[in-house]
Amino acid sequence: MSLLKVVFRFSLPNLPISIAEPAYLKPTQSRAWFSFRAKAEVVLGTSGTNRCIRRHTYCTMPEKKEFKRLPTDVKPENYTLRLQPDLDKFTFKGQETIDVKVLSSTTSITLNSEEIEIQSACYKAADAGDQNLKAEVKFEPENASVVLSFPSALQPGSGQLCIDFTGELNDKMKGFYRSKYSSPSGEEKYGAVTQFEATDARRAFPCWDEPAVKATFDVTLVVPKNRVALSNMPVKSEKDLPEDSTWKVVTYERTPIMSTYLLAFVVGEYDYVEDKDSDGVLVRVYTPVGKKEQGQFALEVAVKTLPFYNKYFQIAYPLPKIDLIAIADFAAGAMENWGLVTYRETALLIDPKNSSSKSKQWVALVVGHELAHQWFGNLVTMEWWTHLWLNEGFASWIEYLCVDYCFPEFDIWTQFVNSDLGRALEMDALHNSHAIEIPVGHPDEVDEIFDAISYSKGASVIRMLHDYVGDESFKKGMNQYLTKFKYKNAVTEDLWESLGKASGKPVLDVMTTWTKQMGYPVVKVSEKQEGSNRVLTLTQEKFCADGVQEKEGSFSWMVPVSISTASDPKKAAVVTLLDKTSMDVTVPNVTPDQWVKVNCESVGVYRVQYSSETLDRFIPAIKNKTLPPRDRLGLQNDLFALARAGMISTVDVLKVVGAFVNEDDYTVWSDLTGNLGQISILLQNTDGFEDFKTFSKKLYKPVAQSLGWDAKESEGPLAAMLRELALTRLGKYGDEETVTEARKRFENHVSGKVPLPADLKGPVYLTVMVNGDETTFNQMMKLYDEADMQEEKVRISRCIGSIKSDELKKKVLDFAMSDKVRSQDTVFVIGGVTGTVQGRELCWQFVQDKWTELHERYKGGFLLSRLVEVSTDNFVTEARAKEVEKFFETHSAPAAERKIQQSVENIRLNAKWMERESTSVLKFLRSQ
Repeated sequence: MSLLKVVFRFSLPNLPISIAEPAYLKPTQSRAWFSFRAKAEVVLGTSGTNRCIRRHTYCTMPEKKEFKRLPTDVKPENYTLRLQPDLDKFTFKGQETIDVKVLSSTTSITLNSEEIEIQSACYKAADAGDQNLKAEVKFEPENASVVLSFPSALQPGSGQLCIDFTGELNDKMKGFYRSKYSSPSGEEKYGAVTQFEATDARRAFPCWDEPAVKATFDVTLVVPKNRVALSNMPVKSEKDLPEDSTWKVVTYERTPIMSTYLLAFVVGEYDYVEDKDSDGVLVRVYTPVGKKEQGQFALEVAVKTLPFYNKYFQIAYPLPKIDLIAIADFAAGAMENWGLVTYRETALLIDPKNSSSKSKQWVALVVGHELAHQWFGNLVTMEWWTHLWLNEGFASWIEYLCVDYCFPEFDIWTQFVNSDLGRALEMDALHNSHAIEIPVGHPDEVDEIFDAISYSKGASVIRMLHDYVGDESFKKGMNQYLTKFKYKNAVTEDLWESLGKASGKPVLDVMTTWTKQMGYPVVKVSEKQEGSNRVLTLTQEKFCADGVQEKEGSFSWMVPVSISTASDPKKAAVVTLLDKTSMDVTVPNVTPDQWVKVNCESVGVYRVQYSSETLDRFIPAIKNKTLPPRDRLGLQNDLFALARAGMISTVDVLKVVGAFVNEDDYTVWSDLTGNLGQISILLQNTDGFEDFKTFSKKLYKPVAQSLGWDAKESEGPLAAMLRELALTRLGKYGDEETVTEARKRFENHVSGKVPLPADLKGPVYLTVMVNGDETTFNQMMKLYDEADMQEEKVRISRCIGSIKSDELKKKVLDFAMSDKVRSQDTVFVIGGVTGTVQGRELCWQFVQDKWTELHERYKGGFLLSRLVEVSTDNFVTEARAKEVEKFFETHSAPAAERKIQQSVENIRLNAKWMERESTSVLKFLRSQ
């Protein structure tokens, strides 16, 4: 069969760069995936006296679609918007009058509009008296836009654009959509809510739906009188609708100048709790009717958080009120709409008796994240989605700072190393990762970068930068940045400039190496003793998940390096900047037997590889815990990653795991469990899985026994989380004592004799399901049906797929698609069956069979990427990798293309590990 050779040539403005990489297509193919990389010598920065020139490899998004932003000849200044949703017919009608400024003569106005019907549109110039120009309306669905053409040219100056339109309250959890909920009596009802980020305000009203095109908004909602109606600002007036007194007309104060994606409105039935913070800002938390006590915890967090940010940024919260509201059907975790923050119920509501410690921590983090956006994202907004990470990376960092202030008992910064830094390092080691800052255009590409790189790697490099410049300089720079760009838009370099001026350090030079190129380094350490000094040779190279260096491009980072020693483990003895491939560093006052740790407190976004001799020095410090928790965590995490890449032996890593015999830190255990869990998934495909389970039971038994089943009166939340983790592992791996006790407690819970405390529900439910039968399954489904709290429904629905029986797993998959499961939870219920080899087979077949329905439901959103991940990521053969590739060649998923490539890459990584390591690992496990 002949192949068509395709060459892509690529150039950048003002740079003599071109690239041509061939791709080969079969004659029958109408499309192909390929990513391309451009090598470029680029001036990274000129801060201070250093002109830094480096060679970088830039990654583009796969198969970029043609895209252009809206014309700039007409600019909106204010929207007067009136919307009337019909909660029975699931439609809405709207009228808008947009105050615009025509900047250059034009015969047409182009706005964004999607799934909107326009009945009429006209333009009236400010100096035209009563004369209106009626528009001819032409939709461009491929661009999600509408062109309004006029019979004569609009001249420069002010005017008003008036549009009457109608739309659908869709069921896709984006735009202006319907959300189903149950009343206290069990009656099924609907509300109307919004989710506009990134590009879905256009589904609610025709607008300039780009973050840089800011305007003010005067919103009016016409709603049934017995419904709560909320928007970004306080109510200005409320009166009956003249033609029908069962409806009311609610008008809100004018918003500040802001981007369309931050506008919001909610119509439904809610209770609320309220308070004022120390600065007098009114804070309300809206809950389902009859559940307002479940909003109290989030209210307390918000009332503490707003003044914390006010003091940190030295800029007052600019609105008179802020509402936090729990939405029944909501795709994301939460959304930072200015003054009206929307949440999934599980990210906002806490039942004082029935919510776990982990749930409380999660709510605190999400509230902290969204309130940070009120300044960083809302007051100052990224210029375009290329700079999305400015919003999400920063908020994902400062949420931890806020929670650490409000709840020091969570030791939240140690958890950051596990949850955010760990996620970032895992994804960014893939060849199919992307830079933090990457050019995007089409909305499909925007959706695709709402991922661990923008959030978790973004947060991790901000944390590293904060440590590099120091807290006072960081706060000073943040204030300068927010003050300079408030009510405006900014790009990444604007932030670096402010922080560079505040600190006097080459922030632009350093940080550009972290945001403009994908990946991160592994710092290899060799050392020698010279008298009382330890001389380290640090060498950096790009870390790749498969251990194979990129063939094209040259990677180099400016790496802030901190080094601690055994004599003062929590304090950096040496701080330096690794700004070349290799350098020597002298650490003073170190005896030959003492350890020296590179990347103190795991602040740096890089991995560290030591020699065997150096690693041996850490073993006693791990056992006696004199090596601090974040360093214990980072050390083993690096070792597992190096082993997965084939750079060291997995058996050697498992030997180090034995040093954690006395470990009592929840977060260290959590990270270690995740790493062992990956090996567990792989070994399920061998005849040695029982040996792994035996090894694991020995590992977890001591910590579970030390904690016991029941909470101690004085214990903190981390003890509860560690108990949950240890018991879950023992139950999952079939420890007889654990299974027997879990069954007893489950029966007592089901009968109502002794209800399970919230922190034990997770491990008990999972244990009885993994070791259960159809009777257990039916008992669990009954609990699901009876549950009144979404946290409990989520807890149950995500564990029922662990049941042994394949027939029952199939029932779970069908259940996931039923009306009993909210659309935002379906993907996670499907993923719940993938804990076994056969479960993964069933899941993948199910996803293929249901692909059309699933794609229609989730296309253009992050849940589609999550679905691809849970259904494919843990296969272990090259044949499966090819099968996944082949399926998606004929089943397009534009918003998940990068995730598909990453999943296929992960499958191949698994296959290489199995071929390279499985035999020796099984031999080791059988010797224990």
